[in-house]
Amino acid sequence: MHKYSVRCPTCGEVQDPMSLACSKGHDSLLCTSYKTSQLIPRDLPGIWKFYDWLPVDDIIPNGTGKTITYKSEAFAKELGLSNLYVAFNGYWPEKNASMMTCTFKDLEAFPTMQRLLERQDKRIMVVASAGNTARAFAHVCCITGQPLLLVVPENSAHRLWTLHENTSPICLVTVEGDYYNAIEVANKVAAREGFVSEGGAKNVARRDGMGTVMLDAVLAMKNLPMHYFQAVGSGTGGISAWEASMRLIQDGRFGSVLPQLHLAQNLPCAPLISMWSGNTSTKDILNGNCPKDMYDDVLFNRKPPFSPKGGVRDALQATGGRMYGIDNAAAAHAQQLFEKLEGIDINPASAVAVAALIEAVDNENIGHNDSIVLNITGGGVEKLRRDHNLNSITPDMKVSAHDPEAELKIVEKVSEKFKR
Repeated sequence: MHKYSVRCPTCGEVQDPMSLACSKGHDSLLCTSYKTSQLIPRDLPGIWKFYDWLPVDDIIPNGTGKTITYKSEAFAKELGLSNLYVAFNGYWPEKNASMMTCTFKDLEAFPTMQRLLERQDKRIMVVASAGNTARAFAHVCCITGQPLLLVVPENSAHRLWTLHENTSPICLVTVEGDYYNAIEVANKVAAREGFVSEGGAKNVARRDGMGTVMLDAVLAMKNLPMHYFQAVGSGTGGISAWEASMRLIQDGRFGSVLPQLHLAQNLPCAPLISMWSGNTSTKDILNGNCPKDMYDDVLFNRKPPFSPKGGVRDALQATGGRMYGIDNAAAAHAQQLFEKLEGIDINPASAVAVAALIEAVDNENIGHNDSIVLNITGGGVEKLRRDHNLNSITPDMKVSAHDPEAELKIVEKVSEKFKR
């Protein structure tokens, strides 16, 4: 067996390591199996500490960001919790946190890019994003020089910044529409010759990269937590935590019970909550629009991987999970409280997760002595702004999601920029 194999959870057959779907057409999220059955941290920088459980054969040395897990004191005391751990993803020098995009999407971007480099794939990577994922891939591509096409909703362009002065590997296209519209446009371009999709939730490198949040937490706690809290858009982070937890149970040293997933979305745009409760059809969700005054529209994904085998539904069912709908007022209160007590700014999506934890305590969904991991998926932006110069990434063009020529226009712009 190679370092890892990629299998379909429905038929069990081994797939091409770079495949995004089962060769027999099963509606499943492919998953990795690793030769190393126990978690053995490597003496490597950043996320590469977990090299044995990442689907890569080498590393990008400058990818030094990783989750920093610590036991909360002030915020935990405020909630009456004795065993709360914060998995912080962002910039916080005092905690040795150096995720320079201030988002845990870094954990996806580096292994995904490393796999592309290992194949010596010269195609242009296409990434659709509501902002954070685009920022992470921009960061890694500025390091590696790999050409990148970013497709983001027009109202998300303000989230596109980097510490790098040279952004020549990046072609940024904004779309008049929402995240789902950006995904549709990006998928059409990615299907053309010379382009390759990063794969979203279907990409095992992305999920296993995000799964390192749980790995880091378990190393800090010495055991699997009883509860795991995270705000989600597609829900892929929840799937990743579940998959990592199953590997840790197989390890045999960290417990035998899966952590209960507590996943949160920002009301009123909460497709996963609607799907989980069965109150709204997928068709209704796809035809819906999201109001512009959401606390964090990054958490709105009209087509999350809910029903495939190995998807969000399976993760929630396997862990006895819960979904939380958080309104803007609750998120704002949670953000203010956390920042005051913990001493670090956090992103709006993280505030939604904090609000879910507060609600769980109030509703007695968790015990005061239960072991808990709170995933702060992004933080430290304001601290980073004070310490470093942030360079905005200027859009190369804007297209309408309803323009039948949008795909061709983008291809022409990319060819012009990268001289292809």
